[in-house]
Amino acid sequence: MSYATHEHAITANVFETLLEYHYLKRPYQLIPALSLDVPEARALPGGRVAYRFHLRPGALYAEDPAFGQFEPGQATREVVAGDVAFELERIADPAVTSPVVMTFAKLEGFREFSERLALLREGEPGFSEQRIDQQYAAAGGIQGVRVLGPHELEIVLSEPYPQILYWFAMPFTAPLPWEAVAFYDGKDGRDFFKDHPVGAGPFRLAQYDKRSRITLERNPNWYGVRHPEWRAPGTVYPSEGEPEDAELGRLDPATVGRTLPFLDRLELRIERESIPAFNKFLQGYIDASGIIQESFDEVVRDGDLSPEMAALGMRLEKSVDPSIIYLGFNMNDPQVGASAGSGSRGLRQAMSLAIDSAEFARVFANGRGVPAQSPIPPGTFGYEVEYRNPWRQPDLTRAKQLLSEAGYVDGIDPKTGKPLRLTFDIGDTSSAARLRALFFVNAWKRLVLNVEISATDFNQFRDKVRRGAYQVILHAWLADYPDPENFLFLLWGPMSELTSGGPNAANFSDPRYDALFLEMKDRPNDARR
Repeated sequence: MSYATHEHAITANVFETLLEYHYLKRPYQLIPALSLDVPEARALPGGRVAYRFHLRPGALYAEDPAFGQFEPGQATREVVAGDVAFELERIADPAVTSPVVMTFAKLEGFREFSERLALLREGEPGFSEQRIDQQYAAAGGIQGVRVLGPHELEIVLSEPYPQILYWFAMPFTAPLPWEAVAFYDGKDGRDFFKDHPVGAGPFRLAQYDKRSRITLERNPNWYGVRHPEWRAPGTVYPSEGEPEDAELGRLDPATVGRTLPFLDRLELRIERESIPAFNKFLQGYIDASGIIQESFDEVVRDGDLSPEMAALGMRLEKSVDPSIIYLGFNMNDPQVGASAGSGSRGLRQAMSLAIDSAEFARVFANGRGVPAQSPIPPGTFGYEVEYRNPWRQPDLTRAKQLLSEAGYVDGIDPKTGKPLRLTFDIGDTSSAARLRALFFVNAWKRLVLNVEISATDFNQFRDKVRRGAYQVILHAWLADYPDPENFLFLLWGPMSELTSGGPNAANFSDPRYDALFLEMKDRPNDARR
């Protein structure tokens, strides 16, 4: 399952999760979705922890030809507990290369299942040609994932991990029909499952054109539509929220209590350039848009929507994303990474001190954004308003000094006698993205560093990051769930992208950090944490 924010807009609508978030309440609150309740942790001997889910009987998948391939005449079927177990087994499947393997390795027997599956594929001729669900069954399943009945599932963790419930509000753990995964295998002209997803969510994928458009249509089988009498929490528009929600019209009596979704069809158009896309929005061809830098003053006045835009019937939605944008240095790179010795640290620090984040926000985001001082964003426990990171305050004099101490006097590489040459990778080929990248490159030019931009599409960029084939990247992270652990694990050694496929894109590893992270991650929100 994808770990990219823009792709989550698709997967979150096509797949249905066991849990979800209340739409309006803050702090964020988990509520039942396909699960009848939000399970509580049950302590087991040896420090283990169990959670038991009870699925709603009668929930169906979107209709799809895949079901009829294994049961003639069948267009859909009921969602059962075994489908959740199947998806957890897919996470463990080494052929899937899931980015969240390290998170779910806390499930008892997770690694062992993965190892058994790999051995069977290597040692038994023809094993890989068997149906995927049969392969998983032959590997014996995951010990800590217990299907207790058609609608009852228990998971057992080898250690406490209270954040696990947040993961059951994400598409990673959404139940999948094995029939669709088995049928859409890319053979004999069929799509791959990643291009033809089948789920139990409120929408189904109706059209997928990788170059221009993705179309979602209302799924008449979604349990909220088929069973409006259930009044399940996430299937009706909420009647509660925060005080400002009423002021902003989010608790309009005309919408409160209505069955979701309100839309019958959703078209997501892929626009590679921001200015033409925004012009289409102004012309009415697109229903929602961010505000591009070039038109900001035209759209926003004194922090609110301009009278001209309001006259066109537009509304301005304001929110603070729990997200960060950061520079990542590949710690395995022989020039900028840890293996280069102590000099590489001075190089990284100098490059950081050359960047004025406040100026970047002013130029490219019209002042929207707070210069990050740590991986933890505002609104998340652990964020300190007054803290100032000594390596995040622009200081060109100090940067040049550090660069000299690192062995690059006046930015010159002693091996070549020329300005040190580095590569800066970005996952966007648009002109706007190149301009943003040039902001950093020009800042580093003041250190006499020769940094070349390598712009590729996002898929190629992700492949480079997975392989560790980069030196410096511009990366971002949007919270999976409201906990500091979800940001600080971006630097936890075992989450290295290169070695485990995890979200630690910088491949950073430090035993001291790792030890502190382990002590922090499961603690309550107290002073020690």
